[in-house]
Amino acid sequence: MTTPMSDSQGDGTIADSRQRLEERELQLKQQLDRLQELERQLQSKEAALLDKEQQVRAREKSMKEKEKAKKQILLRLSPALWEELAAWAEDDFRSINSQIEYLLAACVRERRKTK
Repeated sequence: MTTPMSDSQGDGTIADSRQRLEERELQLKQQLDRLQELERQLQSKEAALLDKEQQVRAREKSMKEKEKAKKQILLRLSPALWEELAAWAEDDFRSINSQIEYLLAACVRERRKTK
């Protein structure tokens, strides 16, 4: 059989329960504060990533604009030279236009070396 609790035992149990509840509430508040801090950090990192993404997009746009800024020229070639360039371009896995640009750039580099 159980013995009835005295008032002092009952008050002690209630006080212990209140203390445990207050401790648990304090723990939960600390966890909430930590979660809020982590959320702020994530938002900060997200903002930094979005900024970086915008910078990369701007750089890509700039590069595309530079690529479009290439000068176009009309070039007349003899059929024999055209055939030679076409074969060479195919060997190098380039378009004929890219092959001509590559060869011109190589000639310019070579000229700079000799000056």
